Amino acid sequence: MDMSDSSTIDEGVSMIPFFHFYGGDYLIFKAWRPVSAGAVAGACIGLFFLALFDRWVSATRGVLENRWRHRGLSLTFQPSRTPGKISPSPSNETSEKSLYMKAEVPLPNYQSISTRTIPPFVFAHDVPRGCIHAAQALLAYILMLAVMTFNAAYLISVVLGLGIGEVIFGRMGNGRIH
Repeated sequence: MDMSDSSTIDEGVSMIPFFHFYGGDYLIFKAWRPVSAGAVAGACIGLFFLALFDRWVSATRGVLENRWRHRGLSLTFQPSRTPGKISPSPSNETSEKSLYMKAEVPLPNYQSISTRTIPPFVFAHDVPRGCIHAAQALLAYILMLAVMTFNAAYLISVVLGLGIGEVIFGRMGNGRIH
């Protein structure tokens, strides 16, 4: 069997298996291959801001999840208008207002709110939550692929972006890593 005619993407291109600072690594796409020092610096700045954006998305997701959780629980414990005793209006008028009945609904036990651990499924909350999670996973994988090039400048840019982003946006979220 002749192996000389095996096809490769690019002859002479191999991954450098150690951390380095020089360019020439593919960054996400084949067309994105910073070679010069200026191009590598530009890629580092872009990765820094992408990592910063990742932390902002994480913090925003934490804020939204907290809001969605409170809204979901409040929907669970909203008083319903159908159950309860129906009594006639206190006035003896035969106007249109007296034809409506008032429903006496007992107040919900708010101690039970803290015992419920899972909010109900709300389409308007759970679909955006899924979309935000998918976008956050995409950002994490893009950053991971950049670091996997073994370019030390990319690694430093991503770590600095994540760290500074956590300093800026970390108190907004709920303490999640992703």
